[in-house]
Amino acid sequence: MPRIYKPGKVAIVLQGRQAGKKVVIIKQLDEGTKERPYPHAIVAGIERYPLKVTKRMGSKKIAKRSKVKPFIKTVNYSHLFPTRYALELEGLKGVVGSETFKEVSQREDSKKQIKKLLEDRYTSGKNKWFFQPLRF
Repeated sequence: MPRIYKPGKVAIVLQGRQAGKKVVIIKQLDEGTKERPYPHAIVAGIERYPLKVTKRMGSKKIAKRSKVKPFIKTVNYSHLFPTRYALELEGLKGVVGSETFKEVSQREDSKKQIKKLLEDRYTSGKNKWFFQPLRF
């Protein structure tokens, strides 16, 4: 069976609190681990998408509306829906690992780094489709 979930691949979460949110696969674990004996992936996604910005808004308001709230999570493959899109974020690979979830401070640090990377990507205007919520 071919590998569908590769690092950088964009997927949609189907179940749980972040259902309907877009995520980027950071690390895939096809065989599972001792704690999680099922195939799963470590993902980073957007919990709160940036708001719409217009020309007449000031720079302070644009900065406030361009904020992104990220999340990191381990998700079972059966709760992910793969898309044909990929997001090349080189900085994400070393930020989150399986040991990140053991301590709260590590999780918060990695979320801050992901937030910075995603906001930089959003303000540069690349991958606009990733920063818009799904309409369904």
